Amino acid sequence: MTRAPVRLGTAALAAAAGFYHSAAFAQTTVPPSTIDKADTAWMIAATGLVLMMTIPGLALFYAGMVRKKNVLATMAQSMAATFLVSMLWAAAGYSLTFTGDGIFIGTLDRVFLHGITLASISPLAKTIPESLFMLYQMTFAVITVALVAGSVADRLRFSAFLLFSAFWLFLVYVPIAHWIWGGGFLSRYGVVDFAGGLVVHLSAGIAGLVSAIVIGKRRGYGHENLSPHDLTLAVIGTGLLWVGWMGFNGGSALGANSRAVMAITATHLAASAGAFTWMALEWYTRGKPSVLGIISGAVAGLGTITPASGYVMPMQGVLIGLIAGAVCFWACTSLKTRLGYDDSLDVFGVHGVGGLIGTAMVGIFAVGSLSATPELPGGVSGLVEGHSQQLLAQLYGIGVTMLWSAGMTFVILKLVGFMVPLRVRHEDEIIGLDVSQHGEALQ
Repeated sequence: MTRAPVRLGTAALAAAAGFYHSAAFAQTTVPPSTIDKADTAWMIAATGLVLMMTIPGLALFYAGMVRKKNVLATMAQSMAATFLVSMLWAAAGYSLTFTGDGIFIGTLDRVFLHGITLASISPLAKTIPESLFMLYQMTFAVITVALVAGSVADRLRFSAFLLFSAFWLFLVYVPIAHWIWGGGFLSRYGVVDFAGGLVVHLSAGIAGLVSAIVIGKRRGYGHENLSPHDLTLAVIGTGLLWVGWMGFNGGSALGANSRAVMAITATHLAASAGAFTWMALEWYTRGKPSVLGIISGAVAGLGTITPASGYVMPMQGVLIGLIAGAVCFWACTSLKTRLGYDDSLDVFGVHGVGGLIGTAMVGIFAVGSLSATPELPGGVSGLVEGHSQQLLAQLYGIGVTMLWSAGMTFVILKLVGFMVPLRVRHEDEIIGLDVSQHGEALQ
């Protein structure tokens, strides 16, 4: 005799599993009508794309440009930034950045993700679950911290990097992100940053420059061969970054909409223009276009268009990419040589300078119709449309970001230096960080 299947209701299943008293489950059996399925699906994909930018994208990009004896150590920094920043972001970073209406910092309302349920939404992203908004913003924090490490590749102690990452997240990234994206004083002044020209690229670039100066040059810099070990890794990493940037900039529209598509289009064209310009300049000045130059130009275009991608038309993205390729090429060659600092992987020259240029370009090329809302019918308009105020606001945001990132990075480095040595020993730098820091080596 066959037994009829027993069909348990939702409540019974939850009780059987021990989750009946979970507030998250009890409050969300019926999702609120404001959550849009298409927006949610796109933002899940965008979150995956941005996480891919760090692991494996940035890990491969950076690893391909260092010497063989430091490849694993460089990858380890990207991995460490991913797991460390993710936990700290969930613990308090998200709450301090995106809750409350404080001028300088957020609140602890969401500390350890308290109060986030299946039904909760953020007022800053009303059509997707708050947990997804939190996760998407987490991936931005991860890659920003990981970017800084490129400036001091080949010589930074791993323990120092872990401490630096934790302090830098809370003392530099979180405040700046709150000021601009979380309703802080810069956003109230009118500063806009679509996807991270200030929050990500300029803050990381300035931090990288300060770190390179404080920690000092690599052993043999200027008179030994420090050429990349394997540019094939860097090319693969660039490809992953380029594709991931579709989620980085397109996802910053926080929905599956036309603005996201326009941002993606401008992003791709800016990357293409940046690669072309760097290639052409290197071909003209050095006689041959290098692979390293082409991928550097692409990343310069991507970083520079980031703050402007949701405010400019696609062909303006081409112009911004052309400018990015030229100015970042100059910063990584002439300016770097003149000032004499050792920014190992040109974090300042590409990301810092690119973020600065792109943020200023918003004040020049922003098209109001792209960002128009019922609350702001005219959108964000730049100098080309006859509005000089936006350019002044952008320049103010640049100045504040540079001063805060530089000053706090210096303080953090000194603080970490009291706790552990910042730099590996001379003999450890000679044998390589793979062996000295991790006890491993490539064969």
